[in-house]
Amino acid sequence: MSLQPPMVLAFATSDPTGGAGLQADLLTLASLGCHPLSVLTAVSAQDTRGVEGLLAIEPEWIERQARLVLADIPAAAFKVGVLGSARNAQAIATILSAHPRTPVVLDPVLASGRGDALSDSETIKALRSALLPLATVLTPNSLEARRLAQAAPDADLAECARALTKLGCKYVLVTGTHESGAQVVNTLYGAGGALREDRWPRLAGEFHGSGCTLASALAAFLARGLTVEDAAQRAQAYTWKTLEAGFRPGQGQHLPNRFFEPK
Repeated sequence: MSLQPPMVLAFATSDPTGGAGLQADLLTLASLGCHPLSVLTAVSAQDTRGVEGLLAIEPEWIERQARLVLADIPAAAFKVGVLGSARNAQAIATILSAHPRTPVVLDPVLASGRGDALSDSETIKALRSALLPLATVLTPNSLEARRLAQAAPDADLAECARALTKLGCKYVLVTGTHESGAQVVNTLYGAGGALREDRWPRLAGEFHGSGCTLASALAAFLARGLTVEDAAQRAQAYTWKTLEAGFRPGQGQHLPNRFFEPK
């Protein structure tokens, strides 16, 4: 009789391409030996080039989906992606508050790779006030970190991380894909400052869903019992390999290959 895999619940919007969003979460969690549970927060119309529209699910349905599944199946970790609306942020916060011992990975997706807005000002405000205090690990890219910290576009990322931990999240993993340089520098911060820095060769091309993959992988490793520092390193290594093995099925960005074959 096989052992039961860890259960991870993802709150996210759908992505018809399978590159990002809920589909990316499901693929990533399954590939890392977890069983994915899911709560749909919004429906998107998009392709590999960008997002054309987003239809938010009513917050009552967010809570209904989550409460029913969690009453039946305990989750070992939560992953939160695109929220859909400020009211949805509040609904998710209500659910997470009922499970204070379960780690939460919060991926603050504010825009698509093309720059299409995925969170309005009210949603960002609700994210900061309701969800950041509940997050075990926040996983912003450098643009998101500065915006969430309400800092200047060229603000020091360590200062931004410090401001974000003061809002309540325990750790901040800032990714450097939007910074310049031959390497992508990702830094994990705690309340006392930087805990680890990882450098990865910058790959050619643009990718759709790398942030979702990283956050879901981090949730998977936390669900499997790793410490935050070890989970952050393992999640980065996994994500980099999915990008190295990525493919371009359409006319836009490359997609991560979550079931890459090790070289």
